[in-house]
Amino acid sequence: MPDYKLAASLEEHEDDVRGVAFPQPNLVLSASRDATVRVWKLVGEKPPHYDCSISSHGSSFINAIAYCPPIKGFADGLIVSGGKDTVIEVREPGREPDQNAEALLLGHAHNVCALDVDSTGAYVVSGSWDSSARVWRIGRWECDALLEGHQGSVWAVLAYDRDTIITGCADQIIRVFSSTGKLLNTIKGSTDVVRALCRLPSNHPSGAEFASAGNDGIIRLWKLSGKQIAELHGHENFIYSLASLPTGEIASSGEDRTVRIWSDGDCIQTITHPAISVWSVAASPNGDIVTGASDKKVRVFSRSQDRQAALEIIQAFEESVKSSAIPKQQVGDVQKEKLPGPEFLQQKSGTKEGQVIMIKEDNASVGAYQWSQGAQSWMSVGTVVDAVGSSGKKTDYLGKDYDYVFDVDIEDGKPPLKLPYNLSQNPYEAATKFIQDNELPMTYLDQVANFITTNTQGASLGQASQDAAGSDSLGTESRYRPGESTAAPPTSSLPTSRPKVLPQTAYLSIKTANLGTIRKKIGELNEQMTNEGHEDVALGPSQLAIIDAMIKPLEQRIAATPTTDDALKQGVNVVVQMIKTWPASPQLPALDLLRLLAAATPDTALYRSADGNTIVDVLEESKVFEDPDRPNHIMLAARAFSNLFETPQGQRLANESFGKTRALVTASKNTSNRNLIIAVTTLYLNYAVLFTSSSHSSQPGSMDRGQTLMDDLTGIIRSTTDSEAVYRGLVAAGTLLGLGEELQLAAKEVYDLEGALKKAEQAVKEPRVKGIVAEIRGLLG
Repeated sequence: MPDYKLAASLEEHEDDVRGVAFPQPNLVLSASRDATVRVWKLVGEKPPHYDCSISSHGSSFINAIAYCPPIKGFADGLIVSGGKDTVIEVREPGREPDQNAEALLLGHAHNVCALDVDSTGAYVVSGSWDSSARVWRIGRWECDALLEGHQGSVWAVLAYDRDTIITGCADQIIRVFSSTGKLLNTIKGSTDVVRALCRLPSNHPSGAEFASAGNDGIIRLWKLSGKQIAELHGHENFIYSLASLPTGEIASSGEDRTVRIWSDGDCIQTITHPAISVWSVAASPNGDIVTGASDKKVRVFSRSQDRQAALEIIQAFEESVKSSAIPKQQVGDVQKEKLPGPEFLQQKSGTKEGQVIMIKEDNASVGAYQWSQGAQSWMSVGTVVDAVGSSGKKTDYLGKDYDYVFDVDIEDGKPPLKLPYNLSQNPYEAATKFIQDNELPMTYLDQVANFITTNTQGASLGQASQDAAGSDSLGTESRYRPGESTAAPPTSSLPTSRPKVLPQTAYLSIKTANLGTIRKKIGELNEQMTNEGHEDVALGPSQLAIIDAMIKPLEQRIAATPTTDDALKQGVNVVVQMIKTWPASPQLPALDLLRLLAAATPDTALYRSADGNTIVDVLEESKVFEDPDRPNHIMLAARAFSNLFETPQGQRLANESFGKTRALVTASKNTSNRNLIIAVTTLYLNYAVLFTSSSHSSQPGSMDRGQTLMDDLTGIIRSTTDSEAVYRGLVAAGTLLGLGEELQLAAKEVYDLEGALKKAEQAVKEPRVKGIVAEIRGLLG
């Protein structure tokens, strides 16, 4: 089998390329930390030439991408992407970025880091830092199943077939689920975080059914039963991605700068990149592969000479690899005086594909060479350089050598924790492992990573010195830049003690939205009602114009300080009219707009109808809370209540309407709908903040209201298993304890808060829950 060679280098992204897909020989998809999804179409051959267009442009980095094959209604298939903003976007490949997405999937509470679509186009499966995976039925666009039980970030998901899903987790466990959410099998055997999964062909020569890989640098082949078939060794650092080739071979990529091709258990080719990380690799049906790397480039490789780049392009790529600067710490302790000279390269052959040796060059520098089994020769892959900020001496910790082992004081009176770090590591990966190993809150992540970055100055691979563009929770700032001779003063340091969460003093809101999609849906539903003979309640041209006029200021206000605005005030009136007069089924976009208006302008709280009814009264009379078969309607109405707390006028209305508001949402306390229970606990948390604020805690009735909330909250904490709902419920309960000894005594003796805490500990194993439970027990005495 011939070696892969470069076919094309695609250079439009402005930051790390985190995800790639290669669904068709003429179509490449890529997702980047530059907040874009790009579509690359093959428009010329011999040599290959691709045309680039932006499919999606978000507000924060995108690091997961998948493709749904053509299905009924979507002849060109669908692009599915997700990232830091927690929203999964689904759109057709031909759509412009300013056009509406086909769907926005809401439900994850943290960064979406993994996506896959089953081969029949039935469902999407997603994985997130929130320790969950979710199944979304294509066409319905709602969460169909929640895959629970993970004790860490779900870094990898695999839609194995129409009925089977596999997940890989930071807790080192692989789990097999049915597509309805039932746990079928738990597979242990990995020694570190599981980051990558791929399905193997049914006739794979090993007899294995899927492969996994992760932070231990080992690829493992498995049966669905959990039987391990084989281990593939060769990578020298984290493995981030796996892809199955049509031949049954496996492609892998990782933090050691390489993509490796595996056949019959052996590495048969190593493709080194001029980058620190090769984040993703994907295979085309014709056997070509595509990679995404930290040097901002997408690269296509092919075995077919007809599909390879011009010779000068291939040579330029190889030269860029040779000229890469490799940090000395990445290759270990190099004793230059004991290294062989260049003659070794002619006298000795390598023992395996990808083997790396160090050579003392004639100019006294140290070169790194990698053995190519296909070419039967040593290939230069860079020059070893000293990294500023390290003496080059290793420090032993738990039997391993590290460039640094920091002492970190987390809690007064206790020994410091050890934070080991090698310059070849991604600081955010090291920080994540440190947090997980020591059961610390994930809120420490940026602080720990920035601590590492500002206290170690390293060397970059393939990138020039540049200023940081801003905080990036996966490590754009962690790229060590050449030419910096001194460390910058630390911009942040680790806290000397675990930060306290209680009492919560800030109100929470839920303001994520795609206003373009909402406006489009209103237009479609309005036209449908007109066509069905409901002209009496359909919006007229002037009212639609008011909706159009408020979209831009609404978008601006939900991202800034709420303020009064004539366009928004008129918009409130039209939205209220829709809620009052439209049938229940099409009310959803109106409720969504009301939810956003509650957070954007005090005019929502100040609204009064001709007979003096408030927004709370309007929602009560709409009977939206009386229809349990429409949980999304109830959820949006509850979110509207929560968002009222964004303005002083809204806080007053919420305070005056407490009894009515609680009565409306109380039936949803035991719901199994995750979004709804989170909306309810968010509302209760905001009431807890309000009742314990200095202006309200001494008011008559605050204690009675606090006890009513405590009764509801302990019931929610006992009954729900959703980690986010449990956490918000605990924060609300803990905050209410600030009302004084009377409420604390009632919490212990009347509402059995301790029993609820034990239930929470059993249901959710996250460090943040453990921490908040400890704080509450401290308050209870």
